[in-house]
Amino acid sequence: MKTKFLASLRLFICALAISVIAPVFGRTNQPIIKDLGDGNHMLSTQVTNNYLLLPIQESAPESTMQLLINNHQIERHTIRLAIDKIDYFVPVNLKDYQDRHLVVRFLHAPTTSLSWNNITLSDTFDKTNKEKTWRPIYHFTPNHGWMNDPNGMFYNKGVYHLYFQYNPYASVWGNMHWGHATSTDLCHWKQLPIAIFPDDMGTIFSGSCVVDHNNTSGLGAGTIFAFYTSTGVRQKQCMAYSTDEGMTFTKYEKNPIVTSTATDFRDPKVVWYAPEKKWIMLVATGQYISFYTSKNLKDWTYSSQFGFGEGNHAGVWECPDLIELPIQGSKKTKWVLLVNINPGGPFGGSATQYFVGQFDGSTFINDDSTETKWLDHGKDHYATATWNNAPNHRVIALSWMSNWEYGTHVPTMQYRSAMTVPRTLSLFRQGGDYYVSNSPVEELSKIRQHKKDFDWITVSHTRTKKLPNNQGAYELILTIKPNKTKDISFSLNNKDGEKVVFTYQFEKGKFSIDRRFSGIVDFSRKFATVTSIAISEAATYTLHIYIDKSSIETFDGEGKWSMTNLVFPKSPYTHLSFDAADSSYRVHPIYYTLN
Repeated sequence: MKTKFLASLRLFICALAISVIAPVFGRTNQPIIKDLGDGNHMLSTQVTNNYLLLPIQESAPESTMQLLINNHQIERHTIRLAIDKIDYFVPVNLKDYQDRHLVVRFLHAPTTSLSWNNITLSDTFDKTNKEKTWRPIYHFTPNHGWMNDPNGMFYNKGVYHLYFQYNPYASVWGNMHWGHATSTDLCHWKQLPIAIFPDDMGTIFSGSCVVDHNNTSGLGAGTIFAFYTSTGVRQKQCMAYSTDEGMTFTKYEKNPIVTSTATDFRDPKVVWYAPEKKWIMLVATGQYISFYTSKNLKDWTYSSQFGFGEGNHAGVWECPDLIELPIQGSKKTKWVLLVNINPGGPFGGSATQYFVGQFDGSTFINDDSTETKWLDHGKDHYATATWNNAPNHRVIALSWMSNWEYGTHVPTMQYRSAMTVPRTLSLFRQGGDYYVSNSPVEELSKIRQHKKDFDWITVSHTRTKKLPNNQGAYELILTIKPNKTKDISFSLNNKDGEKVVFTYQFEKGKFSIDRRFSGIVDFSRKFATVTSIAISEAATYTLHIYIDKSSIETFDGEGKWSMTNLVFPKSPYTHLSFDAADSSYRVHPIYYTLN
């Protein structure tokens, strides 16, 4: 009896909450939904509103939603309709179906009445940022829903285009579309309507875009081409093209353009190989990379494979990229092959490895097969991709700032996942080998606001500095002159006693970041970790640290390494503390708020 009462009370509270929330969505009406039995329901309406709003419960099992016009399916998605609580609402966009008769079928859906009493038709959807604690300020995040890999990035006519793996119907993975956002400065992003939708061939997995400047395709100079993996019985490579600067795409009528019998066959990256005036496509195939060539972007010929006996093979290879990088202090270049892997990262789960070598238009050869090289030494840096057609021959990379070990469980709700800050890549030589330099783009310096120069501090005991104007989004530049016989550490702290600890261990030649006490960590046993990187001896060490609500990206001052880690503090880190045991060192902190 008590259980029934509590269940009824919970449903009443949810319904009351919805009655309060509903007005913010604008003009709404309650559609008639028919129960067909066995968890099957049907909604039938003449479309006069812009959105169908669905109440979502993330812990609910998946159901299927079909949209039909004239008895034909036009959309099909998986959703998690609320059973006994409503976590949030998601919109189904009906703008393209105005004044038409729409039937929505829900298959294997909840039998409780909570969802069916709260599905509404509305003119507007409230995209207000309700996630105040952890949503970043200067990193890209979707307005709502789930995001993972960056896709199809290209630059054209002063605009950086970013597409991304997107589920608009929940903050967990599924229903893969290509979301779309643009920026003119790599710091401020505008989310645009979805660019590429699933179809009868499958959902839309990761891929790339190119600008066909020379009209090699015959579809017009400047046409934008998107290459993506279509899922289904087998993963296959498909193509779409855009004649309106990447805002909308038309899918190629002869898709798929590249197929394979391999189970894992995805994430096509297309690049222009100028010496032979041809296009190169890389496709992640199990645990190696397949190379294809084309003259016209439509017809592709297999050329080679790379990967056997090379690098890390603890997981599936994904999201390849092939880039030609300048060598610092030289006019020469070398080819770099980026290969993302999951699992198998240096600290578990997802990570980006790379190979430096030679490419002749058909075959890539790795110069050093003895070492696995990692682009980032943190826990949350994956699916790295670079912009096509970036200005001034820059190579600019972006990564998904999360890890598949816990990405779907991080404690955000309105949205999940952010991208890293964009980074400039180049090569440097060390110990007779070449490594990728990974530095934040120069544009980030333009969003610096309030500055605080703390001058040089001699640390012989614990010293704490308050960080001014702190809303959790800022940059720290630390120059450290250590006593190299002793370890030194410093930490970011908040009023709740949470902290992130940075440590130099000079005798071990190691720098580490400890987030075990950084805030909320109990959503996954694999989150509370320490990440580290080997360092060489120097008289002075410089760090650039970018903090943005729920992330900390740390860069070596010379660009030799980076370390990216998520954090979920209950309140912003407002104090910087320096510790010294029985030695002293000097440090010069400079602080900027970023916006």
